[in-house]
Amino acid sequence: MTDMIRIGTAGWSYPTGEGRWSGIFYPEERKVDALEFYAHFFDTIEVNSTFYRPVPATVTRSWARKTPPDFRFTVKLFQKFTHPKMFEETTGTEAALGAGDVARFRAPLDPLAEADKLGPLLAQFPPSFKRDEASLAYLEKLTEWLADYELVVELRHRSWTEDESVARLLAARQVSWVRIDEPRFESSVGQVPITGPVGYFRFHGRNYRDWWRGDRETRYNYLYSLDEQSHLARQIADMAGSAQQTYVAYNNHYRAKAVANGLQMRLMLGQEVPEDVPEPLLAEYPDLASLIQHEAADRS
Repeated sequence: MTDMIRIGTAGWSYPTGEGRWSGIFYPEERKVDALEFYAHFFDTIEVNSTFYRPVPATVTRSWARKTPPDFRFTVKLFQKFTHPKMFEETTGTEAALGAGDVARFRAPLDPLAEADKLGPLLAQFPPSFKRDEASLAYLEKLTEWLADYELVVELRHRSWTEDESVARLLAARQVSWVRIDEPRFESSVGQVPITGPVGYFRFHGRNYRDWWRGDRETRYNYLYSLDEQSHLARQIADMAGSAQQTYVAYNNHYRAKAVANGLQMRLMLGQEVPEDVPEPLLAEYPDLASLIQHEAADRS
């Protein structure tokens, strides 16, 4: 069953700022290709750059070339599809969607699909996206536009789990509902049902203090404890029992915490971790080092 579970992080390039990965996961003393280095330790990645800007096919073709045959890319939808207000504020243009937008987003996916490395597409909606007639109609249209792909949706407002018709809509379209772990608020989404063939978890961390007031780095400054990881591992295993394929994306990316937790989860679920885990990562996160030592002792 564990071979049907793919574990990775949300994004792989965090080169600057206090939360950078260089010197913790990526070596500082020598230049490496970040994606190639990352793919030595994980078999999937959630691509976040596609949310902020279109990615040319030449880039996705290089991604396919740099990664092992069994590697999978899950791809976040461009912000125009899920965050129209953000798009308008960023670009100063109206966020009216048309067939051309869909075609432009689909084109760079082709090299990944041709290499058999394309996983699900992720539609991550903001907490402000609430269930009403207009949003339901848009969700239905989005599933039609992307019917050729595996699609998973992250609906974060509680209104979506207050009406069973939402789950029926997603199930009818074979669209999977993302299960998230993040700080809990009154408006947070409730228990998410299984609606499609793909299991998809996103672990954002539980940094309650900085969730609303923090920036894009500090909001995700949270390391899951081994006890918390054990609870999450049971949820993943339960999902994997009914899903054709299960993906886990750690988004607590500050100072490579996502990498540490991702490797921990691989070990907890019985997956192999390469022996050459970077020493700075082990020094930064001793729980990971202890878990690796424990697993090595069990094998000897």
